[in-house]
Amino acid sequence: MSGGERKIVLVAACALVDADGRILLAQRPEGKSLAGLWEFPGGKVEPGETPEETLVRELEEELGIATRVPCLAPLTFASHTYETFHLLMPLYVCRRFEGIPTGREGQALKWVRPANLRDYPMPPADEPLIPFLQDLL
Repeated sequence: MSGGERKIVLVAACALVDADGRILLAQRPEGKSLAGLWEFPGGKVEPGETPEETLVRELEEELGIATRVPCLAPLTFASHTYETFHLLMPLYVCRRFEGIPTGREGQALKWVRPANLRDYPMPPADEPLIPFLQDLL
């Protein structure tokens, strides 16, 4: 498959940071691709949405928390080729949100210190994001 035929998928991800400087990870539930791996919450950007709008929607749907676009700060992005598509994933940092994150889609959640992020197996696209978070926090 040449690069021109490969579908590019835009997914927005968020590093939610709590008052103790820990980052929230969500475990992909059984039945999803890459099940069991830990990732930053977020989701696919829908047509007509900005990545920030996607995160406001996804964080409410997946975790039951509320945030606003001005509370999302872009940090870096991942660009990773999987077998059937290419993933482009901007990563935002969010320290201001309302509510207590709860796994609404069957996913386990874990607050993790930046230094310990590598202790959690992640999808290949998420792993390169770790150093940026460790340098920031």
